[in-house]
This record gives sequence, structure tokens and C-alpha cells, in this order.
Amino acid sequence: MNVGYRNIGLTFLDDYWMLRVWAPGAARVELKLEASAELLDLKPKDHGYWELEVSTLVAGDKYWIVIDGKVLPDPASLSQPDGVHGPSQATDLSGSHTENHWQNIPLRKYIIYELHTGTFSDSGDFKGIAGKLDHLISLGITAIELMPVAAFAGNKNWGYDGVFPFAVHTAYGGALELKELIGLCHRKGLAVILDVVYNHLGPEGNYLPEFGPYFTSKYQTPWGNAVNFDDRAAHGVRTYFLENAMMWFRDFGVDALRLDAVHAIKDFSATHFLQELSACTELLSKQIGRPFYLIAECDLNDPRYISSVEENGLGMHSQWVDEFHHALRVTAGEPKSGYYSDFSGIMHLAKSFKDAYVYTGMYSAERDNFFGRSAAGHPSTQFVVFSQNHDQVGNRMLGERSSVLYSFEMQKLMAATVLSSPFLPMLFMGEEWGETNPFLYFIDHTDPELVELVRKGRKEEFAAYHSSGEAPDPKAEDTFLCSKLNWRHHAVQQQAMLEYYKQLIAMRKQHQAFHSTDRAEYRLEVFEAQNCLMLLRETAEPNQLLLSLMNFSGTFQELPLPVGIAVSELLIDSSDPRWLGPWATSVPKSEQNQRQSASLHVNPESFTAYSAYYV
Repeated sequence: MNVGYRNIGLTFLDDYWMLRVWAPGAARVELKLEASAELLDLKPKDHGYWELEVSTLVAGDKYWIVIDGKVLPDPASLSQPDGVHGPSQATDLSGSHTENHWQNIPLRKYIIYELHTGTFSDSGDFKGIAGKLDHLISLGITAIELMPVAAFAGNKNWGYDGVFPFAVHTAYGGALELKELIGLCHRKGLAVILDVVYNHLGPEGNYLPEFGPYFTSKYQTPWGNAVNFDDRAAHGVRTYFLENAMMWFRDFGVDALRLDAVHAIKDFSATHFLQELSACTELLSKQIGRPFYLIAECDLNDPRYISSVEENGLGMHSQWVDEFHHALRVTAGEPKSGYYSDFSGIMHLAKSFKDAYVYTGMYSAERDNFFGRSAAGHPSTQFVVFSQNHDQVGNRMLGERSSVLYSFEMQKLMAATVLSSPFLPMLFMGEEWGETNPFLYFIDHTDPELVELVRKGRKEEFAAYHSSGEAPDPKAEDTFLCSKLNWRHHAVQQQAMLEYYKQLIAMRKQHQAFHSTDRAEYRLEVFEAQNCLMLLRETAEPNQLLLSLMNFSGTFQELPLPVGIAVSELLIDSSDPRWLGPWATSVPKSEQNQRQSASLHVNPESFTAYSAYYV
């Protein structure tokens, strides 16, 4: 595969358009122009591909692909202006702005902000995001993560029901506006992560089976037949998704891809699809001269996914760690139901701090199995942690955010636990000011039967968790509208929360020990009875010693200082009145006092961090 140019779909090349379609079972493939109804024959090539050079097209023209007389949209379409059932549109990516001098930032410096384009701003599009970038920069964010933007049925959706992986959703602004947004982010110093879905396609507008064996009954997934990555004729399917990934990097300037649920990519090939994706990404990085990253969502606790291809790993650069979130939530008081039932709270949170994964071979009651394997030796940059994300908020029946589930002080403690962790921290849009609007599950399918199936599925899902009340109608306009962020956050408490987040992020950037990449470099002490953690971290260059204390209990605690350690400066105190906390933490005034007391006073539901030294 040549990663240097787009080799599928309709592409503009200097003074003509090249159309390339994979349809291995077709007897005839034609291009149909919407305006003239003219039909042009494609020529068959090796391995099921068909090609045609066209000089009469101009950007903006609409067209169809005709497979043995059946009129269909282009499976590699860049634009579907009339929806997923309409014609495709010729789109020239070469003439839009590209940021040539951007070099990406090291992955260890990523402070990620996940957002949904449709609900992030009032306008619900890429221009709406562009208008808020300065807010994110002032917050201290270094990378934004866009939930999927691939074209889906209707106008509103989380994005995981996309059916045209190459087409940017029209209601968001389309391909050229996305490219402009990415260029603007780069000029402002922000990296861009794009969420992509290679494990399934949505239920409405999925025309891929009309072109070839894109799916196989060999495996089943939560969405039905699996994408065909290793069955008969899988080479065309693999190339299709590899082309998609390279397009985002090469033609749009995306810096990293977040790969949805890679555990649902079923592949027993000698070379796993993810290994091939990793190799192509590495090759493109070398050709272009800047790094691109692959970040996986995976719930298998298998470090093979984040091990290098040379070590027979799958080559992902980093992965989400849901278990950190689950342990943190239970520690903060989340009821132990559903998948939270497997987590013990403070001990498991400490385990995640040390090992990233909580389950590393122990018995899981919720899975009724021994589960996971140690990720020892993997740097902290290979793990993304959070206290909220689209799944963990939106998959609650009422879409409640932490702001309505926990006290103000607990919210600050949870934020600090994430942002002071040794891992890559991620925020979910609006959490920085304590957004109270929910983030609900919403769809806009046009098939009434499909809508009813989704409604029924949501009701059954929450019935299993014994939730009372009715799940909001995912099709209702109000479900979508009430999920939008309220940017008019003038409440004193919200302003204090925003300033607190800024201070936390600034502290993380200033003190290298807060993002040490070697988990073997720090000491962790757990005070289970008091529901507290103490974390001591040290870096050699520059020499820094930092002590963090997390009190998840509702009472004052006295925690013993580690032997031979004294504290000098209080760096941040979440309970300080500056952040509308109830009281300020008293700091020992001298080394002698510290030796006599040998303990630190910790306020309820609080986070404190000190610079420290050896005595």
C-alpha cells in the first residue's frame, strides 16, 4: 500500500479526477453523473478494483456508483450533502489550507479535551468549535479529541453510527471546514485527535455489502456480523480502512486517531490489522516528517495492544483505561452496581496508579473469569485516564455529569486525581466549570422501525440495572438540545471551578514529576481505613520531589509523612477558600515541626500537593 496519496474513491489529481472502486464481485461498474445522468464505464483492474479517469467533473458535482445496474453512493465518498441515501459529491482536498510547519507535540505533553461537535457550541459545527479554541488554550489544553465526524443518518448522533468513514458529516460543516479547523488548531498550538470507528458501521445507510464482502458471519459483535478483517477477500476491506486512517493523517492533518473498541476488531491473520495500521502510520510519519499517534479504546487489559510490532505487539501508542475511572468513581461513592461491582474503591484506585490496569490476572466476579495481564514496563504515556467521558456520562440513563452526582469538594478532588496522575489526562467537555446539563444518548435515524428498536433497547438496558423512571427518548429533539453545553456559566461556583482547573493544569505543566513516565519512580501509600492515598514522586532532571495527598473520606485525617521526607511549599489545596473551599490547609512552618509531628493534616474530600525534600 502506498501511504503517500489517496488511492480509493474519487480524487482530484492536477487536471483530472481518478475514481477507484473496490467491487470484486461486480460484472460492470459505472460512474453516473447526477446533473446529466451520463454513465461512464470503469475498467476492471487486479484484485477486484475498478478505475476511471474523468476530466469533465468539477468540485461540487454530485455522482453515483452503479454496480450491475444498482445505483449507490460511493463507499469512499468525501461528502454526502443530501444525506446517507443521497448522491456523493466530488470534493477536492488539495486546495484547502494545510498547516505545513506544524510538528505535533510529544504524546507525554497531551492534555486531552474530548468534545462532541454537535453539542459543544450553540451552532453545533466546526465553526462553533473554532470560536471556543481560545477558551481551551486559556484552560491549558494541548489536544482536542473530536468524537466521530463520519457521515451518519440524520443530523444528530454521537457519531458511532457512521456509515461513510471517509465523508465528514455535512451538518458539522463538511470536509473543507474540518480541515480549516485543524489548521487553526495547529496555528494556536493545539493537537487534534479524531475518534474513528473501524469495528462496525451504523445500521442505516450502510451500503458497503453492495460492493463486496465487507462483513463476515465468522464472528459476531454487539453490532452484528463483524467487519471482515481476516475472512475471504479481506484484503480489500483492510485496505479500505487503512486508506481511511492515512487520509485523516495526510490530507486533513489529524495528529492522532482514537480507535473505538479495538477489542471488537476480530482478526486472526498472521499480521493483525492493527499491526498493519501501525506500520503504515510509522511509514507515513517518516515520509511527512512528524509523528502521528494511535490511541486505542480496549477493555481486555492486554498489554499486547500497546506493545511494539517488533515485540509482536499490535503497535498502539496509548490506550484508554476505563478501570482507573471505575475505581475512582467507586472510591468517590459511586454505588457498586453493574460493572462498578468489580471495584473495591481505594485499594483498586491505588492498584491503577501503580499498574494502570486494575485486573492483572485476578478473578473478576462481573466477568466470572480470571482477567487481564500486567503492563509492567510500559510508560505512563501509554494510558489515558479520566473521571468523565462520553460513554461514562452518556450511558447513564439520565446522562448525569459529576456535577450533579458529587459534592463540589469531591468534584475538585476527582479532577485533581486525574490531572496529577502519571498518565495522560483527559477532560470531557464542560467538566472544567462543572456543567450541569446532561449528555444524553441521541439519534436521528429516518427509519421508524429502527428508531423503535433503539428506544426498546435503551429501556431494556436500564431495566437490567433496575433503574427507575423512563429513559429519555433518543429521537426527541429535546434530548439533543438539553445535551448542549451552557456557555453562559456565570455562577460563582462555576467560575471558581474553572479557575481551579486552570491552576491544576498549570501545576501539571510546571512540575515534571506530575507526569513522570516511569511508574517505578514513585512511592504510593494507601490508607484504606481513612479512604486516603499518598503519592510521592521524584525526578532526577530537574530534581523535583512532590507529595500528593487525596482524602476521599468525609472527615479530617492525619496522615504520617514518609520516613525521611519533609515538605516545604504547599502547591495547591482544593479546599482553600480561593476555590470556594471550606477551609485552608495549615502547613508545617519548619522542618523541626515536621519532625515532631511527622504527619500532615488533610481536610475532608480534598487534594493537596507539596514540594518536598529529603531530611
